[in-house]
Amino acid sequence: MKFSTISANPISILLVSIASLATASGQAPLWNPHTNRQVEKYDNPPALIYRLDTSPRTISPHGVFTSYQVNVDANGNNIVGDAANECTISVDPTNGNKMVIGWRQFNSVTSNFRQGGWGYTTDAGVHWTFPGVLENNVFRSDPVTDSDETGTFFYLSLLQTFCENMYRSTNGGQSWTQLQPESLAGGGDKQWFTIDKTGGPGHGFQYQSSDGANCSGSGVQFQRSTDGGITWQAPIIIPSGPTDGTLDVDTNGNLFIGGEGNTFSCVRSSNAQIGGQTPTFDHVTQNINMGGDLSGGGINPAGLDGMLFLAIDHSGGPTNNNIYMLASVLPSGRSTTDVMFVRSTDGGLTFSAPHRINDDGLTSKWHWFGTFSVAPNGRLDAVWYDSRNAANNTDSQLFYSWSTDAGVTWSPNVAVSNAFIPSEGYPNQNKIGDYITIVSDATGGNVAYSATFNFNPSRGQHEEDVYYVRVSPSGGSTPTPTPTASPTPTLTPTATATFTPTATATPTATPTATVTATPSSTATATPTATSTATPRPTPTPRAQATPRARPTPPPRP
Repeated sequence: MKFSTISANPISILLVSIASLATASGQAPLWNPHTNRQVEKYDNPPALIYRLDTSPRTISPHGVFTSYQVNVDANGNNIVGDAANECTISVDPTNGNKMVIGWRQFNSVTSNFRQGGWGYTTDAGVHWTFPGVLENNVFRSDPVTDSDETGTFFYLSLLQTFCENMYRSTNGGQSWTQLQPESLAGGGDKQWFTIDKTGGPGHGFQYQSSDGANCSGSGVQFQRSTDGGITWQAPIIIPSGPTDGTLDVDTNGNLFIGGEGNTFSCVRSSNAQIGGQTPTFDHVTQNINMGGDLSGGGINPAGLDGMLFLAIDHSGGPTNNNIYMLASVLPSGRSTTDVMFVRSTDGGLTFSAPHRINDDGLTSKWHWFGTFSVAPNGRLDAVWYDSRNAANNTDSQLFYSWSTDAGVTWSPNVAVSNAFIPSEGYPNQNKIGDYITIVSDATGGNVAYSATFNFNPSRGQHEEDVYYVRVSPSGGSTPTPTPTASPTPTLTPTATATFTPTATATPTATPTATVTATPSSTATATPTATSTATPRPTPTPRAQATPRARPTPPPRP
């Protein structure tokens, strides 16, 4: 996401100036993402690339954990000079070897122009194929992926108009079908979406929400698709305006949206699953104490330090339909963030007191980009970036913790990646994106994250790439403390929706996968430092130009 631009707006000018003053250590003044509204916008035209150098892909072991580079060329090599961030992962629930990761693809760090990148694997993440972007020379951002219970993948992509397209893949992410003409999936800036995978009347329905900078209209909006993402009904304003947060559906088909407006909130729609009814929000719980607020800047100068993630337990056991929320937040009086967690056991009416997951107790360190997932058996897996081991308080590692008691207690934190420098490799944009993601299964979690392990000798610095790592618990010390509940419910219904016209699907080309290997799928929770795998020193040049297939429209004011 990028700052909104209004002609002669001194706040926008100030924010751009602040971002440009980021120090060599990657630190910058903090800013409030709600006071200083962000939007994705077209900044630079595509950079013409006359030659793309390559180097061996990075495989980065850290103790028992191994990270595999995802954004590689057709020969499985690293592409020198590009950048990739904001990665979202989805897993085929019928075959865990098949996964898809979407990301913002910058073909050259000399331009801020981004496109819809993606990669797929058929061997549980050991090898990845990156066939290319969704649409050449078309500005796309804020990728969100998901899969239904049959293993069909979906990819929601934001255009420069703040409108979107939904794509579908029925072959494990090898190729994608655009489900409607350009911009006809509605939506807005920093959209998230989810799919109803229950057996109820809303089975297969898709739901999305945005942050207030929308394709049409104003306010924080919700939209529904009842035909698998092809057409989207007219937007509805969400009470309490929860932004920068995700959605999920409980086993009864109730939809929940979490986020932060003036305060953190959780809203429920119990009738979004009824196709013949206009969705309304019949419960709004506000003033949820997350132990702080969302922030931007700091260690991620022009980006967020974290978003809020909401997920629901579908285990069918004693914790079924628990609602969980996790975010990296800025506590009052602090200049660095913690990973905080709350839970609701009564359908979102009340939430527990906030529980800090990072266990170092270091108030001067960064614990950022926190995200989590709920396993089918109810286990919670959380990952985040962490600077606790860095003398410069910037170099970060991916950390992991898990809980088997609904988040009452959490395992000791363990580092699962080598340290990387998040302030290098910026693609003419001072951030490493705004989020990372994880999807859990019965034995562990599948993580997509950005890191700067590859060194670019022509620029004298590392570059942003996408990596996959599998995390899993393996016993260890008993985690501690227990939070208590503090209710703050509020009820607010909302307004009427109408249907949009039916669109025509447009197919895309199908690339060919060439991957074979046998992965190791589990790991223990004991951190052990090892060095980053070193690629061969001599890159191999590869001649290739990036054509501009059509003129780029001017930026939206």
